[in-house]
This record gives sequence, C-alpha cells and structure tokens, in this order.
Amino acid sequence: MANLTFENIGIKALAAAVPANTIDNLSYTKHFPAEDVKEIVEKTGIKERRFVPEGMTSSDLCYHAAKKLMDDNGLEPDEVDALIFVSQTPDYRMPASSVILQDRLGLPKSTLAFDMNLGCSAFVYGLSVAYSYMQQQGFRNVLLLDGETRSKVYHPKDRKTAFLFGDGGVAALITKGKNFGKSYFSLNSDGSRQDLIKVDAGGYRNPSTPETLKEKVVDEYGNVRTDEHGYMNGADVFTFAIREIPKDVKNTLKFSGVEKEEIDHFVFHQANEYMNSYLAKKLKLDTDKCPICLDRFGNTSSVSIPLTIATQLQNELKDEKKKLVLCGFGVGMSWATAVINTDGMVISDLVEVEGEKAEVKSEK
Repeated sequence: MANLTFENIGIKALAAAVPANTIDNLSYTKHFPAEDVKEIVEKTGIKERRFVPEGMTSSDLCYHAAKKLMDDNGLEPDEVDALIFVSQTPDYRMPASSVILQDRLGLPKSTLAFDMNLGCSAFVYGLSVAYSYMQQQGFRNVLLLDGETRSKVYHPKDRKTAFLFGDGGVAALITKGKNFGKSYFSLNSDGSRQDLIKVDAGGYRNPSTPETLKEKVVDEYGNVRTDEHGYMNGADVFTFAIREIPKDVKNTLKFSGVEKEEIDHFVFHQANEYMNSYLAKKLKLDTDKCPICLDRFGNTSSVSIPLTIATQLQNELKDEKKKLVLCGFGVGMSWATAVINTDGMVISDLVEVEGEKAEVKSEK
C-alpha cells in the first residue's frame, strides 16, 4: 500500500449536480418482468437513479457544480491554480475534458489542468493529488471535479448492471488552513483482477468494429450487451470488497493513530445496500455513522463518495469540526481510504440539470 500524510490542507467547499431526469427503478421494466425488478431493487436498495439526456456529459454536470461552488463561495476564476477532472466517461478521447472545463469556467491560461481515469476509488485518489499540489508554495486553490455518466456504459438488457448505475458530478475546493490538521491516505491497486469490471472493446487495444457494436446474448440467463458495454462479475467483486476493504480501513486508522470511535462519519463508495451493510457489520460500525445516498442516485462510481457528503451531511459539516473516513473501491481493481478533517465545510444545495438549465434543490 502507498501511505501518504498531509498537514493543514482540506476541503473548504463542495457542490454537486445531478440530471433532473429521474429513473424509478421499480418502473424500469421494459426488458424484465416486474417481479424480477422488484427483487433486484429490494436486494440492491437502489430505488431511483438520475440519467443524463442525450448530448449531456459528465463535464456538463461538473461545470454546473463548479459554477455553483464558485458563486456560493465568492471564488474568482483567477484564484484557481489547478483543475483536476476525474472521470471514466469524458467528453472525448482527446482533448482532455479538464482543459475544456478550464476554458468554459473562465479560468486563466496559467491554470494547471489534467484528467484522471480510474473508477470508483478515484475521488480519494484525486483528493490525494489535489492535497499534494497544495503542499507547494504559491498554490492557493485546487478545483477537483469528478463526474460520471455511467448510464452510457451499461446495457439496459443486462440485468447484472441495468439497475445499478446512475449519473452525477461534483466540485470540491481544496485549500490550505491550519484548522484542517493532519490527513492520511492509503492507495492500493491490483490489476490481476482487471477482468472483474471491464469494457472489452472500443478502446485502442480492441477498436470499434461492426462486430463489437452488435448486441449479443452473453450468458445462460439471457442477458444482452455489446462488447462496448461494461460488465461486472458481481460475486467476485463482493468477495474482493469484503476481503480488502475492512483490512484497509483498519490499517489506515492504525496509520493515522485515530481510533474508530473518534470518526464522525464513514463514507463508503455507494456500491449497493447489501455490500455496504456487510462492510459496516464486519467493521462493527454504528450504521448511523455510515450515510448512504444510493437509494436515490444508485452507484455513481467515483462520484458516490462526494455526492453522499453533499446530500447527506450538509447540515452536519457546516458548523463544526468533523473527522471522516472516506473509502472508495472498484474497477481496476483499485481501492483507497482516507482519514480527513473538515471544519465548517460549505456544502451547496444540490443542482439539478436539465439541458443547459440548472435548478438548485435544497437538501435541508
């Protein structure tokens, strides 16, 4: 594992944006019997999700989140020194979406900007990179943008994934302050398990062809997808998570010298209700300390941790110092845990985006 320590750096503000288009999972029955759908929803705990309309991308969601954050905090464009865009569903293969966002947000040409492609652990990874830049003299603010449109990745006729994933975008403002104290990160990877969650074709190793775009029955259960849609071995992913995640959380707490009881909230990647409940039980955590938003937004990949904070902890974090454990895990396989401090984090009301319009919806 890679263990990192930072001091006097933290998240000053957070904003989230989701598509206005709400999918009722119980009504998502076009390709499956209603009784099967009900069973899936009860097992996963995912009742609703948000899907972008045609033409909307993850950078659009991040743009609206960033604009809300900047407006609410009086942050001028020339005060941003770096923009990091985290996504596995960028606008284009090239150029990087971060550079497009730099221009769209009116940030100066001196802004450091780049993309990160990782998956469900990527917000914690991205946070560690943002914290690293903030250690440098002259850096004032880093804008960490994280967006995913996972509705475009998975096939609606594949019941293994069709009811799990949703879309969202977040913006986090990383800055300096002695009030943030020390933070601790554990970053891990295991590429030998790359096939557990994967899109086989459409990249540069297996480029798109007419054959890769054909719908195919892929198993004995009649699930359908193309080679350019994502697939997931759910049973093996679960085994991976229950073996690696509790261990990493315990090791990170030990590394930080912080006792489990000192943590105010444990914010896990929102995979599904059963998995997160199992992790909380294995770690002997009070479930009241483990906020969830997957029932309303589904699995939004790397967005799920900050989206949970933005929608579930807005009031809890605005006035007092809090100590959080963040833990993301998934595609790669890759996983990361962090122990961070917050102090009066400004969390904006949720932005709902419809086309080019954005409506602010209070989470209070």
